[in-house]
Amino acid sequence: MKGLVGKTALITGASSGIGQAIAIRLAEEGCNIVINYRSNPDAAEDTRRQAMEKACKDVENCGVKALLLKGDVSKEEDAIALVQQTIDHFGQLDILINNAGVQSESPSDAIEADSFDWVLGVNLRGAYLCARETIKHLLASDRPGSIINISSVHEIIPRPQYLSYSISKGGMGNMTRTLALEYAAKGIRVNGIGPGATVTPINDEWTDDPAKKAEVESHIPMGRAGTSEEMAAAVAFLASDEAAYITGQTLYIDGGLTLYADFREAWSA
Repeated sequence: MKGLVGKTALITGASSGIGQAIAIRLAEEGCNIVINYRSNPDAAEDTRRQAMEKACKDVENCGVKALLLKGDVSKEEDAIALVQQTIDHFGQLDILINNAGVQSESPSDAIEADSFDWVLGVNLRGAYLCARETIKHLLASDRPGSIINISSVHEIIPRPQYLSYSISKGGMGNMTRTLALEYAAKGIRVNGIGPGATVTPINDEWTDDPAKKAEVESHIPMGRAGTSEEMAAAVAFLASDEAAYITGQTLYIDGGLTLYADFREAWSA
């Protein structure tokens, strides 16, 4: 992808799943990467190792570097520190990937306030705090930049029993559009991707069960779940100069799930 070599990218929640795949892909494209994790340094180190293996054909002269940073993005002091430590280490921050996310299942009438606040705190508040600090840096240094929010098809598709998650992703979509509009003239692009059903550790409950996997995939027009690498490829595109005229968009990568799969065959008058 054009324009990624030598850039610095901060990826939140990059120790597994889609975040890990994004970190590896951006390193492969020539970006220095900052791998944020909250509680599992071993998994974060595994991301770093895989990224370096992909990026460094010549280890002695590898131009790509990776930094591990612990932090909980829902805490303002941690979000500020993540961005500042990235700048202190690399001298710049060009790309922010707001990937850190959590979910909690419960009937909507039984959601505990603490659980609701936790999901919104990580998924939406944390993404905003990291975006805010990144935008401050880009404005102060008069640099263009790219922010990519990892949303979900549930930005627009209701998800019963996951109300807090759906609210957080709906809010992320509006945040994407608002920040894109507000800072477009400053050369700061803000976009999102909306993954559909994806094979990641967070989805082990159904990906590891053939019957459940078949049920999930029956609702997807393309008939299969997506991969983390497919999500990462879209992120690399949106972060690159290939997407220089794209801002304020959420790109749904879902095998057609948002096309209302139940309408594949006509059933209405």
